[in-house]
Amino acid sequence: MKITFKKIFLPMVLGVSLLGLFSFTRTDQADRYFQIAKNLDIFATLFKEINTYYVDEVNPNDLIKTGIDAMLESLDPYTNYIPEDEIEDYRTMTTGQYGGIGAIIGRQHEKNVIIMPYLGFPAQKSGLKVADEILEIDGIDVSDKNVSDISKLLKGQANTGLVVKVKRQNSEEPLDINITREKITLKNVPWNGMIADGIGYIKLSDFTTEAGKEVKDALKKLKAEGASKIVLDLRDNPGGLLNEAVNVSNVFVPRGSEVVSTKGKMSDWNKEYNTLNSAVDTEIPLVVLTSSRSASAAEIVSGVMQDYDRGVLIGERTFGKGLVQATRPLAYNSQLKVTTAKYYIPSGRCIQAIDYSHRNDDGSVGKLPDSLKVAFNTANGRPVYDGGGIDPDIEIERKYIAPITASLLARGWIFDYATNYYYDHESIVSPAEFEITDEDFNNFVTWLGDKEYDYTTKVEKSLEELKEYAEKEKFFDDVQAQIEELEKSVKHDKKKDLEKFKDEIKTVISEEIVSRYYYREGLIEASFKTDETVQKAIEVLNNTEEYNKILKGE
Repeated sequence: MKITFKKIFLPMVLGVSLLGLFSFTRTDQADRYFQIAKNLDIFATLFKEINTYYVDEVNPNDLIKTGIDAMLESLDPYTNYIPEDEIEDYRTMTTGQYGGIGAIIGRQHEKNVIIMPYLGFPAQKSGLKVADEILEIDGIDVSDKNVSDISKLLKGQANTGLVVKVKRQNSEEPLDINITREKITLKNVPWNGMIADGIGYIKLSDFTTEAGKEVKDALKKLKAEGASKIVLDLRDNPGGLLNEAVNVSNVFVPRGSEVVSTKGKMSDWNKEYNTLNSAVDTEIPLVVLTSSRSASAAEIVSGVMQDYDRGVLIGERTFGKGLVQATRPLAYNSQLKVTTAKYYIPSGRCIQAIDYSHRNDDGSVGKLPDSLKVAFNTANGRPVYDGGGIDPDIEIERKYIAPITASLLARGWIFDYATNYYYDHESIVSPAEFEITDEDFNNFVTWLGDKEYDYTTKVEKSLEELKEYAEKEKFFDDVQAQIEELEKSVKHDKKKDLEKFKDEIKTVISEEIVSRYYYREGLIEASFKTDETVQKAIEVLNNTEEYNKILKGE
């Protein structure tokens, strides 16, 4: 048989090419391992030198953690090092459980106070009240401690006691409050109930353990009370456990439905998550509320409802976090929370808004431009897009409060007035009905008389910046007269602003007062009457024709 040069040469060329590729891969891998070993050695020797020769004593734990944090900061905000002494806080965040008293602590007028005791937990049951100033915990003076340190003192093993000394507004002498810590499990669903005829409402604030069960139980309860339509509120929900996103979705979509798939560098992270149980109701009309702070698991649920045309989304575009994290054990009981994959919802889109793997020269990252977004389709063929969070079907822009209202809140004057009102009034009507009167508002204005609450409006700030630029660029003399005229016309008047934004300020005061009597649950209920997004949800659910048109893409 005649063997041609071509027949011999071609396999030789391919063989040499593959050998070269293989050699390059091995060399590249070896070089990579060398670079890792080399830099770890440099880091270790540098740390020893700093520890030995630096002029002041250094804390090894703090120094190493600073170095680790700086390294991880170059990746994405969700890849974090968790040292042993922070493991308990991380467990609280992911499970919603901790041993403590069940209260939010904060600062008001340079004092540590109770901001909100949770209803039914030790703080509330023992008699602690909103605005109680914390003086001592088990004899330890905490007046100069920060909120984080106080929280650590209040936490501990369940069934252990502590004494909290507080100063209360209507009491001349400090009070010693005896409290027994309990295992605190924060609810994922802090409130559910009827908000209109036939319309039930479920507020889902987190995705910790049993979020799906809580939503399931809430829906069953509301249906038993006569709900034939549902509002699921995911606004400002930061997300949480991936499996709970599947469980919450399963309440509304059938068994076997794809909820989310994950794809990462390691094939082990390429998984598909489907619903495992029978749904509670796959037909009940549903509106899902979203905001720019709805993230992660909240985006999975809202995206699933949209992709299957299962419900109408109302509110703001969501945050755009399409990344999945897992925890990996490290030495000495520390852990690494590391981003391992991106997730994709049923239409095939990934809603991750920022590409952290490509940074600008200054280290910053930008959002994915609209021109690079890819169109996908819902079950009914409606176009939806990737790379920028979940776009609602009906967008409602967030309304920001007036500068005067923000100032009154930030300086604690509304907080203090609500406390005064609480001690002057034994009870109030239900959260849904309560609103301060015009007489109450006038009393508030009078009470403000000797208090400082000045502020700068955005327009005033913009004018100040304009003056600075004009002076820098030598144009100020040319525009001085016009700027001064503008300053006169936009200069705020606190008395006029109190009247101009009276309704807004009354609403904020009313809600703060409600929280004194009905806690967090009452605060949620009190907000419905002025909540434009909730009112729009009721409107859409009451208009079957409009609801169906949105889901059909008509």
